[in-house]
Amino acid sequence: MKHGPVKVGHVKVPGATLRHESRGSGSVLLLVPGGAGDAGMFEGMADLLADAGHTVVSYDQRGLSRSPLDPLDPPGPVDPADPLDRPLGDQSPAVWAEDALAVLDAVSPDEPAYVFGSSSGAIVALALLAARPDRVRRLVAHEPPLVELLADPAPYRAHYAEVRELHRTKGLGAAMARFAQTPDGREPEDTGEAHAELPPSVRPMAARMAANMPVFLEHVLCPFSSSAPDLDGLRAAAGKLVLGVGRESTGQVPLVGPAQRIAELTGAATVGFSGGHLGAVTHPEEFAKELLAVLTASSR
Repeated sequence: MKHGPVKVGHVKVPGATLRHESRGSGSVLLLVPGGAGDAGMFEGMADLLADAGHTVVSYDQRGLSRSPLDPLDPPGPVDPADPLDRPLGDQSPAVWAEDALAVLDAVSPDEPAYVFGSSSGAIVALALLAARPDRVRRLVAHEPPLVELLADPAPYRAHYAEVRELHRTKGLGAAMARFAQTPDGREPEDTGEAHAELPPSVRPMAARMAANMPVFLEHVLCPFSSSAPDLDGLRAAAGKLVLGVGRESTGQVPLVGPAQRIAELTGAATVGFSGGHLGAVTHPEEFAKELLAVLTASSR
């Protein structure tokens, strides 16, 4: 590997300080993590992407892992089990897209960048593209769970609201057990992903991810999944947009359906990737090769 050591930096944004890390040289490729993950989510494929000639950048989203929120002013009571604290309210894809732009401006102020976003990170990436297409060369949004784009979003909207309420009333275990089910209470088709052992490269993230999960369930899951993407903006930038779908995500309606619907509504391309919703984690080598192929195709 020829990319050298990982460089760590920090960007001050309104209300938070974002920790980002980069490796390699060449055109910038920003990786936007989703769910309760952070920059460590991409540890398995970041070196491969850097070795292919990219400056690979990822970061921890605001309020997660190593990107702390600013102290409340004036100071107030904070729930130690909830790093964002409920009075701060739901998080916004638009604000998180501004965070992503701030990271891009710090690492690539003069050139547009390639962008990859996964899950709720894909929702952030789509908001970034719609708002600032001039800062993006090409963007891959992998399975954004934008359930309002489905033909019948109500069951999924209610499901996620139930998960959040279970977290508030019965705790993390009950919420996660329900989150793993379909809206009608069935166990989804087992692709092996949910029971797969974490690759060694991402195990250091496990404790941080566990600490982030209450933040995700309380402040991100519902507002992000129920948000409406800027379809006009995405149509205008459709030539830069690729929707990613996991080859093992068959039957995962809230994950696959929105990606397919965005492709239909905007004319953007759809590409299959190895693994399921967490393919970048569980199949890092194959996923990196496929992602590089998409980026290479965009520059021909």
